[in-house]
Amino acid sequence: MLDIKVETENSETHTHISDRALSDLVHRIGLKGDRFLVVQRVPDIPGTFVQVWFDHGDGYQLERRSGGAATHLRTTVDAPERVAELMTRWARQEPEWDAGVEWERADVPEEEPVPELPAEIRETLEERIRVLLRCGYGTVQGLSQAAEDYLVKDGVSPVTGAQARQLVERLWLERVEEQRQWPEVTDADRLTRAFARLDRDGITAREHFTCCRSCGMSEIWGSGREDARGFVFFHTQCTESAASGHGLSLYYGGFDEDSDDTAVVGREVVEALGDAGLTVEWDGSPDKAIELTGLDWRKRLVG
Repeated sequence: MLDIKVETENSETHTHISDRALSDLVHRIGLKGDRFLVVQRVPDIPGTFVQVWFDHGDGYQLERRSGGAATHLRTTVDAPERVAELMTRWARQEPEWDAGVEWERADVPEEEPVPELPAEIRETLEERIRVLLRCGYGTVQGLSQAAEDYLVKDGVSPVTGAQARQLVERLWLERVEEQRQWPEVTDADRLTRAFARLDRDGITAREHFTCCRSCGMSEIWGSGREDARGFVFFHTQCTESAASGHGLSLYYGGFDEDSDDTAVVGREVVEALGDAGLTVEWDGSPDKAIELTGLDWRKRLVG
């Protein structure tokens, strides 16, 4: 699998896909509403991407960027096979991946200098964004919006969008560098694997789902397969608890709301989590949340 995330014009997102799947996406574009792909690395490196635009008859407009505006280059490619080959080589970070391509600079203006934030505001924002980075589910764009909105008072923010973005990108790259020292498999990875197994087995399993338990219990209905027998999820406040070292609460149930079926779902969830190597506390009561204890929460950023 390629360590990339692909976003399409029609709002699809594809993460960790094969070179074949990437090629299929390239060959697909060209219809109204589905004319481009943006490909970033996983984890995202701000300002680093390749993208392609195709509207029948115009050739494939391929662009690349690896930093500031001066690194934003473009070229025209005749065939989708060549586009897919170049994107795959870029994704694999092959040396001289674009050998033989003649690039020209894209018409992208240089960014204006960003004023420094006052120390008190910067420190407050850094504290909040570091929490969200430890949670591991945000994107650079989403965290930048969160930073801009965090200190809003009476409809006025002391932080501009550019200031928020600059702060988030700096902290994001620090976190990406930390990830390089992590073990190959973390507890967050084990949880994701357990949830994937449950989802395949007919238990709708959702991570970092909605803002609270009440919203999660309401919105989990219909969020998975039509034939799902039950569900399990944890919400964003639970994630922050885990990221702060306080364990993780999981909420679960059967879609028929029968207490016996809820207990059955709970046992399935506990079994999957235990098989994944996680420490579980649950007394078997359908009225009690399932608790994961002793978590070393290291959720890898995607972006």
